[in-house]
Formats: sequence, C-alpha cells, structure tokens
Amino acid sequence: MKRLIFGCLLLLITSCNNDDGPGYQPPFNPNPDPEENPLTNDEIMDLVQEETFKYFWDYAESNSGAAKERYHPSNPTLNQNVVTSGGSGFGLMAILVGIERGFITRSEGVARLQQILNFYEGADRFHGAWSHWIDGPTGFALPFSNLDDGGDIVETAFFVQGLICVKEYFKEGSTDEIALSDQADMLWKGVEWDWYTQGQNKLFWHWSPNHEFAINLELKGYNETLIAFILGAASPDHPIAPEVYHEGWASNGGIVSSANQYGYPLVLDHVGSGTGPLFWAHYSYLGLDPRNLSDQYANYWDLNRNHTLINYSYCVDNPNNYTDYGPNCWGLTASYSRNGDGSIGYSAHEPENDTGVISPTAAISSIPYTPEESLNAMHFFYSKENVLLGPAGFYDAFSPAYNYWVANAYLAIDQGPQIVMIENYRTGLLWDLFMANEDVQNGLNILGFTY
Repeated sequence: MKRLIFGCLLLLITSCNNDDGPGYQPPFNPNPDPEENPLTNDEIMDLVQEETFKYFWDYAESNSGAAKERYHPSNPTLNQNVVTSGGSGFGLMAILVGIERGFITRSEGVARLQQILNFYEGADRFHGAWSHWIDGPTGFALPFSNLDDGGDIVETAFFVQGLICVKEYFKEGSTDEIALSDQADMLWKGVEWDWYTQGQNKLFWHWSPNHEFAINLELKGYNETLIAFILGAASPDHPIAPEVYHEGWASNGGIVSSANQYGYPLVLDHVGSGTGPLFWAHYSYLGLDPRNLSDQYANYWDLNRNHTLINYSYCVDNPNNYTDYGPNCWGLTASYSRNGDGSIGYSAHEPENDTGVISPTAAISSIPYTPEESLNAMHFFYSKENVLLGPAGFYDAFSPAYNYWVANAYLAIDQGPQIVMIENYRTGLLWDLFMANEDVQNGLNILGFTY
C-alpha cells in the first residue's frame, strides 16, 4: 500500500495446488523446440537464481554490504549510498540461498552477513524500528518523504523476516555462526512493535522523532503488511495485543470478501483495489509459509494462488489488446514503468492499472502458486535474453506494446523475491527456517492461525 502511495517519489529520484478453477486456461510451452530453448526447467531456475543473486552480492552497497534501493547499470553511481531495509531483508535470505546453491562459500556468506548485521546494529533506530532508507556510509536515516524520516514498521518487518531466517540457519553452527545467529535474534527482538500502536488496537506504519505519527497511515486491510502483525504478536519483549490484528487489520471480520474475478474468489478485500499488484502475494510470504496457513478470515494459500491466477487470467484475456500478452508473457506488479514520453517511471501495475508493462518479478516470484505458468514465463523472458537479461538478472520491467521498451534498471524489492520464492518452490528452505522459529510459532498461535 505504501508503494502505491509513495511510488511517485521514485519518479523524482529516477527522472502447488493444481486445481483448475473457472476461467483458468492451461499453460502452453512457448518454445516447444528444444533447439530453440535449450534450457530445462531446472536450468532456467538455476540461471534466474544465480543471475539475480548478483544484485545482492556484486552490486551491494560497499560499506554496509546491504542491498541498495536500486541499481542502474548505465548510471551505477545513482543513489549508490541508499540502502533499503526491506530489500536488505530479502537480501539476507538471498545470501542463504547463495550458500545452499554454491554461488558463494559458507564462510563468504557468514562474512557478508556479519558485515550487514554489524551495520544494522549501529544504524539509526526509532523505538527499535529501522527507516525505509539508510545512508550506507554513515548508518543515518534518509527521508523517504517529507514526513517519513524515522521508523518504518513494515520495512522493518521485511528485514526481520530475513533476520529470523539467519538466526535459524546458523544456530547450530560454528562458534562464529552461533554468534551471528545470536546477533540476528538480538536485533529483531529490539523492535518495539507495541510503540507503533499509539496505545490503540491499530498498527501504524511510521514514527519520526521530528514528526511523530503525523503520517498516521494505519496498516488495515489486505496488502503486503500481514507479516508485521505476525512478528508483532511474536515479539517476546514488545508484543502487540491480538486485538490489534483482529480489530485493526481485519476490521472485526470486515476484511473478508465475497467478490471474485475470472471465477476465482478474492477471499479478502484487497484494500478496495480489485486484486492489487502481485507483490502482495510475495513480500509477507518469503519466510511465512502459506501452504497450510489459515485463520478465521482466510486460507492464505487459496488467497495467494487465486490472486496470481486472476493476474494471469487477466493477461491471457488481454482486454486492452497489448502486444504479446498471453500465457507465456504475463505478470503485473509494482515496478519501474514507462512514462507516456518514453522515460522511465514507477507504477503499481495491476489489472485495474494496466499500462502495457510486464514486470518479470511478478510471474517469477509467483512460482510456488503457479509453477507451470511461471516457468513458461521464465522461458519466454529468456527467449528475449538479448533485451531482457542484464548483469543482475532480468531487468525490472518491459513493454512489448512499445517495441519491447525495457527499463534497464533493478530494484532490490523486485529482485529479492525471485531468488527466494524459486528456492521455496524447489526446497522450502526459507519457509522451513522461518516457520521453525519458536517465537514465530507463538505469534501465529496468539493470533489464531493454523499452520
């Protein structure tokens, strides 16, 4: 939701359930001749993971080792010191994947993770929460907007999701690894989730020492913020009450929706915006395992699979008749975009805001929900590798409607989910780590989840 509200700021800066429901169209192989597309499914997943990993390894911010907000290969100094907290959390998980896949050694991964955690331990914090953006050389908070110059509880939740995976991965390792595990545990437990309620049965996105709760943006209704409530309930020292979730986020059951699109139930009200961009099905679920996740409001596997299939079915239906939209070229989410004059911008693409721009992360990161459809998309993107594949994976966005215009740029929050969700589809690595955490289990139990 915040990406939708504040996305315009980036314009200034940049100048496996297989049940087929109604409206579902079976995927097809866009490259039936193996000589035309020699990669197997395993090979295409290997390629996407390894190439995307470079964003967090080769192009990380130099002092912190953490993820830059963005990387433009044609202008590598652009915002080169801007570290992003949410994207850095995704990066923590990506480094674990890199160790498992052999992209780096275990000792290399430990050294980089120590660098990142040391940086975040010394960075500005606001009642335990980190800011959306942090200056890499100094650790000082960087304003995301005029009033947003302090703690961001949602970006913090994304970072904490990564910390908990690090804690679990190394907790039985060497002396140095156990110390790293303990540091990750200490860092996340310092977040004062209860402060961000203002003493109400609500959770608020921002607090600043200069502006306090002036933005007053409540986390309410279904978007990308579910993880913040689960971690808030899980906190052993600064927990939120269950009523913050039930009365605030879920509106005492008002969050439940009876609407459907393309024959698929929405399950929950996507903040009144139809289905919303696909990152809503990714960010909270990089660690949080949706496969058996339910509470009194939703089955979260059905919710996310339906969200993805609606997005897919819309692109297949292609009501605007955009070039090449179809079963092998699909995926609408928040990403870089094409402005009317052909310049690069930013937009939260979704069926209700379709400008002819496809974001590879949308289909790729949805692979646990739609494996065949997502793999077909990956093969298609790779068939256009001469224009779509850059130094850190597939570029952030492209538009077939405009002769394959490409945003030759990357965003951490779009690259991270690709490598993590492919791994969750392949091995369940991050899901298993996160869900094994006893504090997480306690938070889920307090809020009434089954998992």
